Amino acid sequence: MPFGLYLSAEGAHAQSRRMEVIANNLANVDTTGFKRQLAILQARHTESIARGYDIPASGSLGDLPGGVIVPMTKTELTRGPMKETGSPTDFAIRDDGFFLVQKDDVPYLTRAGSFRITERGELVTEFGGEQYYVLSDAGQKILLNPRDLGPWEVSPQGVVRQAGVIQNIAVVRGKSPDDVVPVGENLFRVNGEAEPVPLADRQIAQGYLEMSAVQPTNEMVALLETSRLLEANINMLQTQDQMLAGLFNRVLRTA
Repeated sequence: MPFGLYLSAEGAHAQSRRMEVIANNLANVDTTGFKRQLAILQARHTESIARGYDIPASGSLGDLPGGVIVPMTKTELTRGPMKETGSPTDFAIRDDGFFLVQKDDVPYLTRAGSFRITERGELVTEFGGEQYYVLSDAGQKILLNPRDLGPWEVSPQGVVRQAGVIQNIAVVRGKSPDDVVPVGENLFRVNGEAEPVPLADRQIAQGYLEMSAVQPTNEMVALLETSRLLEANINMLQTQDQMLAGLFNRVLRTA
């Protein structure tokens, strides 16, 4: 099969994957605390090099470019704009870090601070219809009881005080931005162990939410660019297929 067909097919597949990532960003333009995903394009080795039959920079036919692939997606941790809600159970982190939430003893990270208080006084949030408990620095559920214990307040560092009881809302981060991996439903996990953000470095705004970090105009431009590249690769596939069919027909006529 002509080598160009492989290159065009790889290019079409890579742009299709990139389009999926951009479409997901656009779908979450109004999702609280959403972080934009980036499709990382990377040059692909030929099959000969991938299988170990050749080596890069050998100068042989097996060292010809192998097109492009999308080996992974990356999360851009740029902070989204802040929106004032006035709700005492809405929180936004002004700097880096994530809230720590838990379901079935499994911890997750999130920037979406749209919390609520259950009838049992637990501070919780919901993703995909599932309930997650907001955790403290001690790894315990944040418990409040506004009806029986009186008013409660939260400091800019996320220290919750009520009737002499103090609880620190957990704010954690990965050792590097690349350690933070999305798992869906606006949740993240950390490769390795999450480290707490020092209390003095925390900036938590009560009555605010961090909105999506996606900029619709930029995503639409990227989507248009990707669709044109996808179309170009598909056209190249069709052109090469027609050329190959024409060659076969001439060979068969002269045989």
